[in-house]
Amino acid sequence: MRRLLLGIAVFFITLNGLWAQNAKVDRKIRDLLGKMTLEEKIGQMTQVNYSEIGEKGWAGGMPARDKLRKALLEYHVGSILNTPGEGADAVMWREVIRKIQEMAVTETRLKIPVIYGVDAIHGVSYTANSTLFPHNIGTAAGRDPELAKKIAQVTAAETRASGIRWNFDPVLGLGRQPLWPRFEETFGEDVLLVTEMGRATIVGYEGDGLKNPTAVASCMKHYIGYSVPRNGKDRTGAYISDIDLRERFLPPFKAAVDAGATTLMVNSAAINDIPVHADKKLLTDLLRDELGFGGLVVTDWEDIIYLKDKHRMAKDNVHAIALAINAGVDMSMVPMRYVEFCEDLKKAVDMGLVSEARIDEAVTRVLRTKFKLGLFDNPYPEKGVEDNFGKPEYAELALEAARESVTLLKNDTLLGNPVLPLAKDMKILVAGPASNSLAALHGSWSYTHWGAKENLYSKATLTLKEAIEKKVGKENVLCQAVTDFHAQANTDPATALKGIEGVDAVILCLGEGGYAEKGGDINELDLPAEQISLAKVAALYGKPVVLVLAEGRPRIVREIEPAMAAVLDAYRPGSKGADAVADILFGDHNPSGILPFSYPKYSGNITTYDGKFDTVSPRYGGKPRDVQWDFGHGLSYGKFELSELKLNSNSIRGGQKLTVSVKVTNTGQMDGKKTVELYTRDLWASVAPDWKRLRKFKKIVLKAGESQTVSFVIDRNDLSFVNRDLKRVTEDGDFEVMVGGMTEKFTYQNSGKRL
Repeated sequence: MRRLLLGIAVFFITLNGLWAQNAKVDRKIRDLLGKMTLEEKIGQMTQVNYSEIGEKGWAGGMPARDKLRKALLEYHVGSILNTPGEGADAVMWREVIRKIQEMAVTETRLKIPVIYGVDAIHGVSYTANSTLFPHNIGTAAGRDPELAKKIAQVTAAETRASGIRWNFDPVLGLGRQPLWPRFEETFGEDVLLVTEMGRATIVGYEGDGLKNPTAVASCMKHYIGYSVPRNGKDRTGAYISDIDLRERFLPPFKAAVDAGATTLMVNSAAINDIPVHADKKLLTDLLRDELGFGGLVVTDWEDIIYLKDKHRMAKDNVHAIALAINAGVDMSMVPMRYVEFCEDLKKAVDMGLVSEARIDEAVTRVLRTKFKLGLFDNPYPEKGVEDNFGKPEYAELALEAARESVTLLKNDTLLGNPVLPLAKDMKILVAGPASNSLAALHGSWSYTHWGAKENLYSKATLTLKEAIEKKVGKENVLCQAVTDFHAQANTDPATALKGIEGVDAVILCLGEGGYAEKGGDINELDLPAEQISLAKVAALYGKPVVLVLAEGRPRIVREIEPAMAAVLDAYRPGSKGADAVADILFGDHNPSGILPFSYPKYSGNITTYDGKFDTVSPRYGGKPRDVQWDFGHGLSYGKFELSELKLNSNSIRGGQKLTVSVKVTNTGQMDGKKTVELYTRDLWASVAPDWKRLRKFKKIVLKAGESQTVSFVIDRNDLSFVNRDLKRVTEDGDFEVMVGGMTEKFTYQNSGKRL
């Protein structure tokens, strides 16, 4: 009892301390607001691209004093983003930040520091020699939220070591439209998977507080529905029902808010014909009033002006700005025409289109974020942060993350043995555009926007060709590939397959080069024709062909898959991705990744595993859901058997919990990891139920011959759905629970009744 009372006392003392601290910050913010002119307030709401202050413009360089004075002293700019130039190292970054902050806190009237932001999506994108991890889509294939948290912690540490305190990540959109060029930035198609990986990432970024010199402010994005554009093109609109918005797209953001995410970035496009930047129902009613988010809301690139130029929602910039600010935007990523933005926002206030009270509300959120980050205490890069950059254990984590993500999709048996792993004494031909390309292994936000500048990668970062040579010896590898992914030599069979007659196996590396955002828009998901042709020719020689895919989204391989002896999907595996793939190809690591999306077989049949009964279940002998590989598919070099699915009850009521257990046995000869997934199916409901839904997952390690019982607990929240009144409910009814191909039924009873 004494221990309990002591714990309660400590809790309330800590809580009182936090209240006092917050009250102190609130007083400081009110004091600052009372001193600020309207122009100074508007400046705090303005985010400017580095090109506008760099001595070399878009080429970056150090801050130009005259440009910086104009931005900070004349227009009171409160935030800057992007890179001071290609190849900037952590030392240069810290000096850039130091110069910006020095002017902000010594020469401006109110000495308000600047908040600097970057897109550190899978590592510190724009800092030379930073650790680049698998893109989020690969991390999701690893099915390990704790690993995602560790990745975020390292990314935060190296970002902070670069002097930067704000990271525009994680992407919480659901990857359900594979044409979308930012698919690689998502955690896949399932709401639970995205929610859990996103939550872990936010906790990893923000740690135990943003004043910690290894933490950064996270930015959940892109609120909301950005990831499912109807035509697959970036920055284009989507149609999402109110039910689906709340059922699938909202939960990751709710979890992020509950986890303490500091900031949020808005969807660049429209939902149901209303641009989100102008949608008060989404940005204020839902986000603020319902979810309770009190943090900073920032736009994406130029999106306020797009309300006029692209969406045609406003007759001029002044009215476009008023629409966005009144909807709930606090800061505009202008990012270039900041003078015009500042002057137009002032006009909007002078014309009565935006109230100064709304300006004060937005500026309060900006200032509170800066206080939370400790910028008012010390705006400069902290002493000793350089020691948190480039640690050897970071590279080890990158290798672990890549190994966990790589997914074995197919592994045929030849002469009684599986094709993979390959023997290290084989003669190997390595071919294809991804075989000698670092861009293919990294994708967007990799030292440059597109990640396509091969010369900017560290010499320690290997291509697939180099990693295979390191694994089996250069004398055992033939490869004619050049580093330019799009070079004709990489897909010309006469060049790429030279010497194929004399090898034992072919490792064919296909996929995608570097791209980002709009630059990655495509019209079809099929692999380019020249890659398909190369694969078909390679298969004619009678050698086992192992297909390695380096891709940010699932490119269709239907035509060539039957001729491939084995298929690995590496996604965008990052700095140690080639090493990880080589480890798996030659048996030094047992693959355990599983698909975080449904791999389509046809461009005209894009479906997700959790679709409705009429789109997923076979009808009239047809195959409406004919996918190449299903969500959750992934093979191992071992064999795992799941058995003895048990429920502790065949019915639950109200708040009771159902315990589900299953026995997992590694019957193979190799130690390995297995992700156990639990699905439920609502057999009938007042809203058309999903075919099935992932409710729980757990990745376990089993030695050869070892067994383990895995238990999950589900409750009424796991059985709930959004009804026609847009309320989350759990109705009485019959359910199925499914694990590893086994199914058990149970019933749920509550006070409610079916409609």
